[in-house]
Amino acid sequence: MRVTSRQALAGFWAGLLLILGAGAITLQWLGPPAPATAGVADPASPPDAPATATAAGTAPQATPQATAAAPAPPAAAPSASASPAAAAPVPPATGSATPVAAPEPPPLSTATARRAAADPAIPPPDPLLQEASRHGAPIPKLGPDGRTAIRTYARPFDREDRRPRIGLIVGNMGAFAQHSEEAIRRLPGAVTLAFSPYATRPEPLLERARARGMEVLTALPLEPAGYGRDADPGDRALLTTLPVGENIERLEWALSRTPAQVGAIGALSRMRGERFAQNAELLAQMQQVLTARGLLYIDPRPGAPQPARAIGRTVDVLLDEPSETRGEIERRLAELEALARASTPSSALGLVGNPTPAAVAAILSWASGLEERGAVLAPVTTMLRRPAEQAATPAAATR
Repeated sequence: MRVTSRQALAGFWAGLLLILGAGAITLQWLGPPAPATAGVADPASPPDAPATATAAGTAPQATPQATAAAPAPPAAAPSASASPAAAAPVPPATGSATPVAAPEPPPLSTATARRAAADPAIPPPDPLLQEASRHGAPIPKLGPDGRTAIRTYARPFDREDRRPRIGLIVGNMGAFAQHSEEAIRRLPGAVTLAFSPYATRPEPLLERARARGMEVLTALPLEPAGYGRDADPGDRALLTTLPVGENIERLEWALSRTPAQVGAIGALSRMRGERFAQNAELLAQMQQVLTARGLLYIDPRPGAPQPARAIGRTVDVLLDEPSETRGEIERRLAELEALARASTPSSALGLVGNPTPAAVAAILSWASGLEERGAVLAPVTTMLRRPAEQAATPAAATR
């Protein structure tokens, strides 16, 4: 009986020693507890305190200047009732820094945004810029808020573009439907088109031109040199022998034929109204009517004074003189470009009397490399000047 008790006691101590040994081995294998790391946010720290630990080690603290230059996005501050245990821990670095979201790109500049957002299409005729007439179609007028056709129907253009501007006007549109359709389809959108008031069905052509953003003028049949002998501007021409009232009536008829126009040019085909323009009083009265209706005027005679009583411009180069061949037009286009570069401001305006296949081909060939040569094709509304009489006054010079 005593031997059994001894054996039981010995077994007890042996089992206890085995348990203690196993616990020691387990503790040694687990190792000491890890100390607290910087990966846990300190609830006493401000929410926008700069981090001090990185994947590569400890980074120097940012200076106040650097913090001001690139502020970090503000973090949500913990509420006053939040306990330290509620603070969200920062994930520890694992060999590569957590990628930071890229900042929003800076906004586009005004000019770039305008170019990106501008729709080159020209709006349809605005009823607020029209008034009824006895000619079966409305004629242009100033809007109730002072709006003009010049601004409303202008092609969008970056006015901050400082490259030399070259403007082209192709005249007598609508007189030959096939040639006119090809010109609208193929020519660059910045080319300005002058429509003949004698065109039989100009509406489809005008709609296509507006859809491409092509500015439109009315080609006025003014009494030309050689009238009655070598040139015929038609039965609705403005003549030096007519009363003022009759000429104004014919002017309004011509304007009624071209809706959504920005103005008029005193040329029809290769007739340029030289005899009518020699009468300064008649020319001034016509320009006054255009100005009162919010329209510009282009004088087609190179070397003539700038329009005295209308916003507008004088043509610099006739591109189809002395002939309408492609080679001659290309040569004159080169002259026009050189003139634009040499002028102050850097701009020049050319005129082609008819939309012939030769003229279209010459313009396309020349324009294909224009931007590479450092110039830009511009609509006529970007090349206007104040009336010569206003520009001559000191008050107008400061406007």
